Amino acid sequence: MTDRTKIWIANTMKELMKQKPIDKIRVTDICRAAGIQRPTFYYHFKDKHDLIAWIFFQNAPQSDLLDPKAAAKAMQEMKKELSVFYQRAYADVSQNALWKYMLEYFTESYSRIAMEKLRTDTLTADIAFKIRMYCYGSLGMTMEWALNDNITPAETAVQMMFDTMPQTLREIFFSPSGADQ
Repeated sequence: MTDRTKIWIANTMKELMKQKPIDKIRVTDICRAAGIQRPTFYYHFKDKHDLIAWIFFQNAPQSDLLDPKAAAKAMQEMKKELSVFYQRAYADVSQNALWKYMLEYFTESYSRIAMEKLRTDTLTADIAFKIRMYCYGSLGMTMEWALNDNITPAETAVQMMFDTMPQTLREIFFSPSGADQ
């Protein structure tokens, strides 16, 4: 029942986002449109940004982050299936904007992969910085591509992002031994 309610609230939010920007949508609007009471909303989500992040995580690629084909497919789906959702979410510059949740998600995911490949519980400050910088840049370029680029194919955009990965990270992620560091 909980998942159905969350999905109902999420679908309502996506419909509202087709009509107006996030900063113009209030929790009261979501509750009214979903036919629920405010306590029901707050039982599931702490605020509308938490809801938007939940929608992202429900649709986040469940594939190999190091596979350009999987990443390109995810970007194509993002642009095709949820274009208005992502356009509105990426245009949001509030304190709790989706891109901040996404940055943490991808940084944590790449960090976890790096620690597994390096067989360690912690990363050096240098590697952690490079992962965060790479994620920040890739996320920024993904947002720019989603909002403004109707020419570059997803495969090309993804390959350009992979091509900019720092050499240290390439060695960790793509060498057979996971970089003998």
